Amino acid sequence: QVQLRESGGGSVQAGGSLRLSCSASTYTYSNDCMAWFRQSPGKERQGIVSANTGGVVVWYIDSVRGRATVSQDIDKNTLTLQMNSLKPEDTAMYYCAAGPYCREQSDVYKYWGQGTQVTVSP
Repeated sequence: QVQLRESGGGSVQAGGSLRLSCSASTYTYSNDCMAWFRQSPGKERQGIVSANTGGVVVWYIDSVRGRATVSQDIDKNTLTLQMNSLKPEDTAMYYCAAGPYCREQSDVYKYWGQGTQVTVSP
């Protein structure tokens, strides 16, 4: 069983930065891909970015891509999302996910973290 642990998140003012990290307890083929999703109240969970152990990174939200970077440590099974120039519309619960392959859709991911709240005030 793969467990995902998220860290980071919190409350910042608009224009600030946050770093979200996700660590997987182990590596198997079933979590070759790690991804970040977010979900705002009343909205569907939305994929932000995914990365596999081959180093292929795919961004799913262009508005975030221009303000964020993602890094991975394959040896430590971690995926870190650095978000800059945060906006109030970035407020959401952010989830780490892992699955056998990378897709934008959430249903392909087998493992999920508990989520970490990001709140951006005007």
